[in-house]
Amino acid sequence: MIASSIPTAGKAASAHRTAAAVVIGCSAGGLDALHKVLDAFPKEFAATVIIVAHIAADSVNLLPALLAKTCRLAVSEAREREPALPGHVYVAPPNYHLLIEPNRVFALSVDERVCFVRPSIDVLFHSAADAYGEQLVGVILTGANNDGAEGLKAVKAAGGFTLVQEPSGAYADTMPKAAIATGAADKVLALPALVAEILNRQ
Repeated sequence: MIASSIPTAGKAASAHRTAAAVVIGCSAGGLDALHKVLDAFPKEFAATVIIVAHIAADSVNLLPALLAKTCRLAVSEAREREPALPGHVYVAPPNYHLLIEPNRVFALSVDERVCFVRPSIDVLFHSAADAYGEQLVGVILTGANNDGAEGLKAVKAAGGFTLVQEPSGAYADTMPKAAIATGAADKVLALPALVAEILNRQ
């Protein structure tokens, strides 16, 4: 299966509503998947892109530098009280939950781990749903735990558009399958089609 549309409860999928922000969650195999997504974004891509990838709490965060090598957009680690700018890619720092506040500035938290991880995809997605509502696209990529499933439900409930990587093409299918099981995925797609859906909302 290359692509499928998943009927969901709650609000219907938005019909190509312009996205102000795209939130992306991934874990195992995420670097390769992120390259395939971000490298397809043109330099005039207007939405804010915010990423939570599971990395060890005591590690040096190399992800921004690795993504910046090929991404046409500016890439950096998100910082406390920093405004979330359009056309910029932000990556959560290790050992902090990353949240986006209603005024669209970042906040960092050392609250308890969620799904055994910090940063948590769920935490970011819940806060982004509150901040952006119908102008948000939520994306779950490859990963080996259930983080992101509840967050995707929050994005959907707020009227945002939700995408999940097709599990058969993911390095680790646990995270996509958990997200699909919630019924909150508007579409389940292979990465090229998933990217096209994001670009359609620019």
